[in-house]
Amino acid sequence: MRKRTTLLAAAAATAAAALAMTVPAGAVPAAPQPLSHVQIANHFDLAAGQMPENIALLPDGRANVTFAGSRQVAQITPGGGTRILATLPAPADGGVRTPALGFPLTTGIVQAPDGSTYVLYATGTADLTGLWRLSPGKAPQRIAALPANGLPNGLALDPQSKQLYITDSVLGTVWTVPLSGGRPTAWSTAPELAAAGFLGANGAKVHDGGLWVSNLDKGTLVRIPMCHGNRAGAPQVRASGLAGIDDFAFTGRGNEVLATLDAPNKVVLIRPDGTHTTVLDTGDGLQNPTSVALRGNEVYVLNAAYTTAKDPNLLLARLEGYR
Repeated sequence: MRKRTTLLAAAAATAAAALAMTVPAGAVPAAPQPLSHVQIANHFDLAAGQMPENIALLPDGRANVTFAGSRQVAQITPGGGTRILATLPAPADGGVRTPALGFPLTTGIVQAPDGSTYVLYATGTADLTGLWRLSPGKAPQRIAALPANGLPNGLALDPQSKQLYITDSVLGTVWTVPLSGGRPTAWSTAPELAAAGFLGANGAKVHDGGLWVSNLDKGTLVRIPMCHGNRAGAPQVRASGLAGIDDFAFTGRGNEVLATLDAPNKVVLIRPDGTHTTVLDTGDGLQNPTSVALRGNEVYVLNAAYTTAKDPNLLLARLEGYR
């Protein structure tokens, strides 16, 4: 436990140093808060590595999350209970080679219509790094290998084409893999995905005929058109000045987005014109927010406490004016 805590602390220090070099810009004056009824619904165990990284909401009110530091996938019930669904295998030799971060971690997660859960795992080793599937009643299975020198991070599903899209924060690549698994294809290596010293392409969502990707280092939100034949179109930067942007979610009001800014400890509302306003901050309980998701007007925000090292948690809020 001491070794893992030391490794995670070192990775957090690296992240904090990298993000501190980037200054947010482009924010607009504060407006009436669109989020209300803010509360912390769950507290997680930092010492056990329960630093929540990404979330997938289930139709029945439950939510599946990845715990980065413990290599686990967990399920959270509406009543606040937490159940571990799976622990992915540790590198056999105990080596710590994951690029940029230095420790093996579970990252992106999506839920498929058949009940299967898909997660990304980065270890720095060729035998484990990749896309994993958790099917009910079965052991976790790696269904696509990804480069060991990369950091698979964001995961998005296009239900129409049944393709999964994977961002690599180190290699500046979006990979695509069919739901059935197989060899990944480099879908886009556009310069807009590249890192600028630490981590580049991060969160990913399929929306409005495109794959939307955040770039943590560059503080941008990018839309890549999804063209005929599963080809990637020319990237379009839709918002900038978002230092430390991690995951994001569409609110259901066109191209309006809620996004987490990790090291700045903020959640921002990004309007379709690219301007943004802070709607949650440390005063609301944010501890390095990593992921956001919406179920109707209910907003879920995961906080990993990577650099604050205090209180990893799940925060809930209500989106006002939701239609």
